[in-house]
Amino acid sequence: MNLYFKEYGEGQPLLILHGLLGSSGNWHTLSRNVFAKHFRVFTLDLRNHGQSPHSEAMSYENMAQDVRKFAATHELEKFNLLGHSMGGKVAMHMATTSPDLIDNLVVVDIARRAYSEHHKYIFDALMHLDLSSVTSRADADSKLSADISSVPVRQFLLKNLAYDAENGYTWRLNLDNIWNAYSHISDALDQGAFDGKTLFVRGGASDYILESDEPEIRLHFPNSEIRTIEGAGHWVHSEAPDRFADVVLEFLTRDS
Repeated sequence: MNLYFKEYGEGQPLLILHGLLGSSGNWHTLSRNVFAKHFRVFTLDLRNHGQSPHSEAMSYENMAQDVRKFAATHELEKFNLLGHSMGGKVAMHMATTSPDLIDNLVVVDIARRAYSEHHKYIFDALMHLDLSSVTSRADADSKLSADISSVPVRQFLLKNLAYDAENGYTWRLNLDNIWNAYSHISDALDQGAFDGKTLFVRGGASDYILESDEPEIRLHFPNSEIRTIEGAGHWVHSEAPDRFADVVLEFLTRDS
């Protein structure tokens, strides 16, 4: 599978993987304005997301294999890898299964463990939205507001809404395939370890990386550190972009 991507800047490669129901566009501003000054940045759309191809197969190994193929296609022998949420789990899986490819690993607000399937209400709302009746983005937002009260979450989700004159409004992502894989996406990762330099960044107002997760993180990523962005929630990079970028750049450029 050939993943859709955007490329920015020059230098040592940095691959960025978005989270569940996200896309490469979530990382556009940080990539263009900050990371591209230091790295050759690639933001990828993972399978079934954004403008990448769709597939019923959506295990973490499937997604990691897509990233391996991308690296080979672009002749990237070794690269920095950053992943947020689901993308963070893909990044951890890649690091433990293909450690020779990874220079530095950055995992944003996710641990190795299983998570409750608390996005179900979001899938329900998206899958029950009658797109044929949607007349505008504002109309779609209004219809979703009955089930999804958070304005930032709706704005994030509506970035997946596409429009053309022939077909009207459609979802870019493949909701059915993602939903069918959701229980696997929520599962804990397989066993494995990565000895390379690793940074975990968590939001201080998020419950995705708890103090109780730290022993397992250090067991599987012994050369890791954990940094907290106080006041930020799960979308750390969008809620506190400047502080997030400072922490990540300090880590990635250390000893360089």
